[in-house]
Amino acid sequence: MGYFRELPNIEYLSPLPERNLSEEYISAKNIFKRVKLRDDVQNSLTSFELYQIRDGKRPEHVAQELYGSVDLDWVVLITAGITNVRDQWPLSSKDIYEYSFSKYGSDLNATLYYETKEVKDSKGRIILPKGQVVDYNFKSPKPKVDTTSSYVKFWDSGLDQMVTKTDITRPVSNYEYENEENEKKRGIYVLRPSYIQQFLNDTRDLMRYGKSSQFFRTSDGNIVKRSDNIRTKSP
Repeated sequence: MGYFRELPNIEYLSPLPERNLSEEYISAKNIFKRVKLRDDVQNSLTSFELYQIRDGKRPEHVAQELYGSVDLDWVVLITAGITNVRDQWPLSSKDIYEYSFSKYGSDLNATLYYETKEVKDSKGRIILPKGQVVDYNFKSPKPKVDTTSSYVKFWDSGLDQMVTKTDITRPVSNYEYENEENEKKRGIYVLRPSYIQQFLNDTRDLMRYGKSSQFFRTSDGNIVKRSDNIRTKSP
């Protein structure tokens, strides 16, 4: 990931047992230094566009397509607000099946819950929206004596009569649920390519250290931060 090249260095006291001096340091990337999008930029509709992640595509594939470099995969993740790729990036069709099978085993296709189907009146108005989690024998209005079938009754002004729609629920299996949740992750907002250079410039400016007594200039002229020497009194 090219992101680590953007991180500034920090010099830590050497933890190696074979060090020669108590003031011996090693250089490492400062992983505690990070950037985030400003709220006003994050909410700007002109800077971002909705992107649909195709099956099997990884962040580096999206970065190559949008910005011409796989090394900018971190830009895709940051601008999409993704902090945990494993949980927030969609799995491929093959991987989501294997994940679901490992989780549910023989119950892969067992019913997890029931949800409503969409019901409209004769004028196309929605009476019952789809996707609401309900009991398998959901009824509206609920009768005094329960029955096994599901239905919804309503006055249809276009027909000028009461209408009863039956079979208004459907089972959702464990696999369908996992697959649907995975599909929800495919739509992300990405930075428009025309803004990428400005984003990189701003990121690099923010990654530079501000004035500090911990500054240290290396032999090649680079400025890094150096941690306190806790061995000064006890080498």
